[in-house]
Amino acid sequence: MKIVAYSAKPYDKQVLCRVFHHQWDTLYLEVPLDLDTIAYANGAEVVSAFVNDRLDAKVLTLLAEGGTKLIALRCAGFNNVDLEAAKKLGLKVVRVPAYSPYAVAEHTIALMLGLNRKLYRAYNRVREGNFSLNGMLGFDMHGKTVGIIGAGRIGRLVGKMLKSFGCEVLIYDPYTCEACHDLGIKQVELSEIFAESDIISLHCPLNKETNHLINAKSISQMKNGVMLINTGRGALMDTTALIEGLKNKKIGYLGMDVYEKEGALFFEDHSCEIIQDDAFERLLTFHNVLITGHQAYFTQEALTHIAETTTANIHEYLANPESCLENEVTCE
Repeated sequence: MKIVAYSAKPYDKQVLCRVFHHQWDTLYLEVPLDLDTIAYANGAEVVSAFVNDRLDAKVLTLLAEGGTKLIALRCAGFNNVDLEAAKKLGLKVVRVPAYSPYAVAEHTIALMLGLNRKLYRAYNRVREGNFSLNGMLGFDMHGKTVGIIGAGRIGRLVGKMLKSFGCEVLIYDPYTCEACHDLGIKQVELSEIFAESDIISLHCPLNKETNHLINAKSISQMKNGVMLINTGRGALMDTTALIEGLKNKKIGYLGMDVYEKEGALFFEDHSCEIIQDDAFERLLTFHNVLITGHQAYFTQEALTHIAETTTANIHEYLANPESCLENEVTCE
């Protein structure tokens, strides 16, 4: 059986090779899946894709015509997949629902601490022999109110970690979270998250309801100087509103591991190019913005679990192609 793995960087290939054990005819491609690269998938029964690969109706139709039966996502999110089109075409779509929530949760805390204590500025200053503390003032995390949007495993882990700092943790989710109650995390309405939080962290999926959840209106409801953290999906935040909020000092700190137009930037080296995204470049001009390139998930443990779950998904499909897979994503 032929498998084509798109957006497979050297570190992905290394781990996938280890778990695939050469049991399939696998083509590893560093390029993303789009209309320009889809020809490589011709004749592949399984296509493995990553977070920024293009899986809209047009691409899915061409994949189905080329013989593809299974889309094996190596990520938890599936907002880049047209599930309605996949269903009509008879394509099964599977994902890795939980690879390492600890990796993302820990990176979230790192962004908070890095912004608060200006670690990125301190690193550069000391290397230049500048030991002045002017402009480096931080605040105690202890006693601060942190609002978490999304009560999944990552959101709950972030809340648990922040409780150990002595923070008051609030959480919003459209569904009742019994586990949050057990952790001593108070579940509240979204409006209370916006109004009461010194720090707000996003850990919800991207869908029609959450697209641009952080926008001009919601930012206006927040405390002055609020810290915003996003390790979820880039389009949860409206970049234009973020820039305005930073300019008028409503947003005091912004930490992002994702960006709503990251597909053209992230996972590649653009250091010798002129980046054409003016909004992204504007964000980089603010001293109180810390951006990482979608690396929150990037730990040895997470990569291994992604590869192992992807392998298990493929094996389950091969054992019974018509069965309902454990990690199958449907449009229903």
